[in-house]
Amino acid sequence: MFQDRQDAGRQLARALAAYRTEHPLVLGLPRGGVVVAAEVARALDGDLDVLLVKKLRAPGNPELALGAVSEDGRVHLNPLDFSETYLQQEIAARRAEMAAQQQRYRAVRPRVSPLGRTVILVDDGLATGATMMAGVQTTQLAQPARLIVAVPVSPSETAREFDELVCLETPNDFQGVGQFYADFTQVEDEEVIQILREFA
Repeated sequence: MFQDRQDAGRQLARALAAYRTEHPLVLGLPRGGVVVAAEVARALDGDLDVLLVKKLRAPGNPELALGAVSEDGRVHLNPLDFSETYLQQEIAARRAEMAAQQQRYRAVRPRVSPLGRTVILVDDGLATGATMMAGVQTTQLAQPARLIVAVPVSPSETAREFDELVCLETPNDFQGVGQFYADFTQVEDEEVIQILREFA
């Protein structure tokens, strides 16, 4: 159990201490992942940026991910049965949401290139892994020297999908990321912008 995202980030940073000498680029998935990533970047003396990726939500169950869409427009889909019409509407909605976020975030922190860098992708936890997988695919296109996924908690079956993963807990009784946090309050854009200002 983690007290909050800051606590999870500090614990995760200790597990990533070996990368401190590489001055890594730490990419947080908004919004909760940015709070965790900020603690990692501070501890590892790294650069911090956001990686905009949006979960495609299942109809009637927004916690279930159909897949994800990333900042560069790439779509990653989970093998679930859903209508093409709904999917296209959901992709369009998430892209519009992401464009608005991009405008706010990039005004504070221009995108940092992962080219040739050790990159650590951070979120506050994995469930299906679709959002993180889209993030991995997007980041790989930018040709980092090394790419590590780092999260406080993940179901064991999801964790197995990632080649290079640092994960503190892989519980068998996983029901949702929030169950492993005492405080899992929703993170707002204002908090993300404040964090980006600090690292800009």
